[in-house]
Amino acid sequence: MSTVAVIDYGMGNLHSISKALQHADPKARVEVTSDPGQMRAAERIVFPGVGAIRDCMAALHGLGLEPVLHELAAAKPFLGICLGMQALLEDSEENDGVACLGLLPGRVKRFGDGLADTEGRTLKIPHMGWNQVHPTGPHPLWEGIPQDSRFYFVHSYYASPANPAHVAATADYPTPFAAALARGKVFAVQFHPEKSQAAGLRLLANFLHWNPGD
Repeated sequence: MSTVAVIDYGMGNLHSISKALQHADPKARVEVTSDPGQMRAAERIVFPGVGAIRDCMAALHGLGLEPVLHELAAAKPFLGICLGMQALLEDSEENDGVACLGLLPGRVKRFGDGLADTEGRTLKIPHMGWNQVHPTGPHPLWEGIPQDSRFYFVHSYYASPANPAHVAATADYPTPFAAALARGKVFAVQFHPEKSQAAGLRLLANFLHWNPGD
């Protein structure tokens, strides 16, 4: 039985992600917690997030979780979701510039104005709705998920990692951006797997059975 800690810092779809994890593996023990001791005791970590990066970082700082997240990401399987992915980078353009956790080199940028698709139709910001995701190569979390499967996105900013090797998948809006990042025990996605039906549940199930090496 896998134990997974969903980090509660006041900025995540905690009920939805917890319910989805439980559905993905009914045998898993899912704990929503802001207690570092419970996080350290869990076998896996999920770091969700919605809202503004400034509020996210302020909440993490207020709870003293920044060093704990660095520790956990190095020690055990760690899944960042949406804002939880963006917070892993070094800084974000949002809110006039915010320093982030720096677990992955790179920064978070805003989609530009005046975006249009190949037929000239205006693309709205935020990028909201279903979009195809293109894994850049094999990874245990993509097992059983067909190339170009659709996942659900809601975001106005996107990750721009310094090392292209950390990009685990891309999506187009209208040009490619990083839809997933991976390094070591960390895997992070810009989309919401808990809102992405069968493909999202499969990704969560894969995470709950993922055992990355040291």
